[in-house]
Amino acid sequence: MNKPIRIVIADDNRELIEVLKSYLQSQDDMQLLGVAYHGNEALEVIYRELPDVLVLDIIMPHLDGIGVLEKLQFEKQRPRVIVLSAFGQEAIIQRIVSLGADYYMLKPFDLDTLGKRIRQLGDEPMYISSFGMSSPQSTIAQAVDMPAKSTVKNLEEEVTKVIYQMGVPAHVKGYQYLRDAIVSVIQEVSLIGAVTKELYPLIADKYQTTPTRAERAIRHAIELAWDRGNIDFINKFFGYSINTERGKPTSSEFIAMVAEKLRM
Repeated sequence: MNKPIRIVIADDNRELIEVLKSYLQSQDDMQLLGVAYHGNEALEVIYRELPDVLVLDIIMPHLDGIGVLEKLQFEKQRPRVIVLSAFGQEAIIQRIVSLGADYYMLKPFDLDTLGKRIRQLGDEPMYISSFGMSSPQSTIAQAVDMPAKSTVKNLEEEVTKVIYQMGVPAHVKGYQYLRDAIVSVIQEVSLIGAVTKELYPLIADKYQTTPTRAERAIRHAIELAWDRGNIDFINKFFGYSINTERGKPTSSEFIAMVAEKLRM
């Protein structure tokens, strides 16, 4: 029998980590060596355990996933890397690719697909070249674009349905602002990387207000959904239980997560 694939998970979402732990521990050909909740802790576990595969979140405190990849880039012995993220911005994906990640998976994701990617990487040994560690067939899992036939009206209807079901009150200004922000990000992914400079001014211009007021209204709408909304629907929509202890997501995180889920 082949040795199990040795895995480390790094993600600050404790609920998601518990889901991943349960899944990996149920797989006979996989061994979970440890978990980390921020980038610096991830590096400590990696250097100590020397895993075969690292499942890495991008948005983490202290040191983010890109920072972890930068630290690992020129190590003589490093794991294969599967990056998990709610962000599908092309510039971020390109940066992750340049730092040697093997797969890029958008949250929320299918656990069986993750397992398949881990097995593929476990079957492809790393080797050392003059440019650092690489593999014969490194592959980046790209984001799935929204079909071209989807119209703005269809998008607005779909986003409206989702945020209403989450519990965002339709009477607050932030309801319309949040809806339009999500639609805008679906149509132009790069906006999520320029929320303050481009997205909020775009919404403000449409509704003849200021970017600061647009941002506050969106934040208020998200807080209402998180505090008083339909948590069961939110859990179901994102594909796993949200971590209430972690606190509310930032406005940009929430917009990105909803947009990416609908784009898929």
